[in-house]
Amino acid sequence: MSAEQHDTHDAHGSYRSYLIGFGLSVVLTAIPFWIVLGEVDIHLWLALTIIFGLGAVQIIVHVVYFLHVTVKAEEGWKVMSLVFTGILLLIVLVGSIWVMTHLNNNMMPAHDQIERVRALE
Repeated sequence: MSAEQHDTHDAHGSYRSYLIGFGLSVVLTAIPFWIVLGEVDIHLWLALTIIFGLGAVQIIVHVVYFLHVTVKAEEGWKVMSLVFTGILLLIVLVGSIWVMTHLNNNMMPAHDQIERVRALE
């Protein structure tokens, strides 16, 4: 019985872990806000890389500190399902971008075709 109580206690975070997660979340949110609202003079690609990178780190912080998904939880099944979900999400996003780019390149008339049609009118 005590082993079950110990397992359920590990499934929930402590007050300290919630505070650490909250602090990290605040910092990881404040930095992109500062970059955008403070009009920091950096290249656009660097700003986007920092913002998306910190967003990815914040996802990991939320999963670990608030959702308590670790390798030890449920013998790793939670992590495996999270990785599977991430792979499916990546496949859907990359596939959608690929299809939309393909359609844009092959279905939209080229500029020279539009000019030829206008010349005939």
